[in-house]
Amino acid sequence: MRIGAIEAGGTKFVCGVGDVQGHIEDWCSFPTEYPEATLTKVIDYFNDKKVSALGIGSFGPIDLQVDSPTYGYITTTPKPGWENCNVVGILQSSFNVPVRWDTDVNAAALGELTWGAAQGLNNCVYYTIGTGVGIGLIAGGKGMHGLLHPEGGHIRTRRHPQDTYAGLCTYHGDCLEGLASGPAIQGRWQEPGSSLPVGHLAWEIESFYIAESITTTILLTSPQKVILGGGVMQQTHLFPMIREQVLQNLNGYVNASELLHNIDQYIVPPGLGQQAGLYGALALGIEAYKRTINE
Repeated sequence: MRIGAIEAGGTKFVCGVGDVQGHIEDWCSFPTEYPEATLTKVIDYFNDKKVSALGIGSFGPIDLQVDSPTYGYITTTPKPGWENCNVVGILQSSFNVPVRWDTDVNAAALGELTWGAAQGLNNCVYYTIGTGVGIGLIAGGKGMHGLLHPEGGHIRTRRHPQDTYAGLCTYHGDCLEGLASGPAIQGRWQEPGSSLPVGHLAWEIESFYIAESITTTILLTSPQKVILGGGVMQQTHLFPMIREQVLQNLNGYVNASELLHNIDQYIVPPGLGQQAGLYGALALGIEAYKRTINE
C-alpha cells in the first residue's frame, strides 16, 4: 500500500510516496508556479503511483474547518495566483482518495514528532526560517488548530537596539517574518546571509529575534522540544547564540532541567533534515488512511 505525500511550499513543491511505516520510496520536487501549472505536475506525478491516501502540508494561510465552504483552500496568501485556490478539492477530484492536510510547518512538526527529533514526545514546536517564517505546533500528538491555525511567523517582537530596518512583511512590516526571514536579512544588509561572515552583526540581530519568539513560545505553550529548520538555520553558528539568548530571556523562571542543564538537546535542528515537511505530509496521509478504514 502506498501513501502520497505533498509538501506544498511557497517556493517549491515536493511530492513523494511512502508506506505506513514511514519509509519514503520515491520523491521529486519542482518550483512553485501558478496553481494550474503546479497542480498539473502534482497530478502527473501521482497518476501512476496508485496511492491509497494523500497528506498535504501547505503554505498558507489555509482553511482547515471541514464544515467551511472553503475547506481545503489556500486563502489570503500574498503568493500570486494562489489566493482562494481549492487545493484539496482539485486533488480529491483527480484521485478520489482520502486527503488530510495541514500547514507546512504543522506537518513538519508532526514528522519530527513521529520519526525525528521529537520522537516519543507528546508536543513540540517547529520553526522554519527561510524565505518566510512559519511556526508549527503539535499538542497531544495533533497539529494545533483554532479559528484557523497558528501564524507565529507574524507575531510582533521587541526590536533589537541596534536594528533600524523597517521590516518587509507586506501585512505587518516588522513582525518576526518581516525582521528575521532570509529576504529580511538581505534587505537589511544588501547581500544574502550566506555571504555574511560568522562574526557579522547580522547574526546577533537574527539570533535576538528568533530567541524572542522562542521565549514567548516556551512561556505560552511549554513545548517539550524546539526544532529550528529552514534555510537561515543552515547557519549552524546561530544555534548556540539562540540558546544563550533564550536562557538570558527566561532568567531561570522556567525551572526545567531541559532548559537549565540540557538546552543543547532542547533547541535543536530537525532530525529529518530538509525532508521534515515531506515526512510530515506522509504522516498526515497515514492519518487520512487510518481514519477511513476505522469509520
